[in-house]
Amino acid sequence: MKKMITTIVAEQAKIGENCWSIWLQAPGIADNVQPGQFVHVKLNQGEKLLPRPLSVSEADRERNALRLIYAVVGKGTKDLSRMKEGESLRILSPLGNGFEIDETASKSLIVGGGMGIPPLLELARRIPGKKEIYLGYSATPFLLEEFEKEDAQTHVSTDDGCYGYCGTVIERMNQDKALGDIIYSCGPRPMLKALSAWAKERKIPAQVSLEERMACGIGACLVCTCKIAMEKEDGWHHRRVCADGPVFWSREVVWND
Repeated sequence: MKKMITTIVAEQAKIGENCWSIWLQAPGIADNVQPGQFVHVKLNQGEKLLPRPLSVSEADRERNALRLIYAVVGKGTKDLSRMKEGESLRILSPLGNGFEIDETASKSLIVGGGMGIPPLLELARRIPGKKEIYLGYSATPFLLEEFEKEDAQTHVSTDDGCYGYCGTVIERMNQDKALGDIIYSCGPRPMLKALSAWAKERKIPAQVSLEERMACGIGACLVCTCKIAMEKEDGWHHRRVCADGPVFWSREVVWND
């Protein structure tokens, strides 16, 4: 059940180029967050500033804390990056529908790109059995140490070749002839579209977490709608990424819009 609560900044650090990590003390929330869900962060700069939707990277139940990873892209996230330990802010959480973990899969593929990588960390920790992780960055990787602690092979690709494979994450998967029983992914739409085609060709079911601009975060404003194919008939209908997603099966998403 989503709640608006006041949280306290426990830690704040810059972890990469224009990439920040913040831990929030969130009693009563950390226990209920599922991988792939997000929170709406309400800063203390007045009512005119819209809340910022940020995915949950980690949920530490022992500390009653949530970790959010974000990039500074505007005034709201810039103000967030300036917050100090002990300061408070409000969040609405948990929001959206997370990943459906298939506990019967003999091998899972986890595929992330850019700022779609952070929400896959908590997912990687909760998926049982054999798993393989593919992470694609534009430049220097972040969160890599955390992923490498998981009991899984982790493969990295970068657009500029500064680390790991030089190329896209899909190209790296092709090079490795990657295969699995199910795919979980989050990243920019072009990557998810290419991954959906890749998975369809190999008949591997894939869940994708879509990145869209949001306003209310609860499905009321309809800003973040996407096209989803209708079952058993031609055509499509709109679904709200914030309330009906952000995770969908890739076969459902109408990519050519």
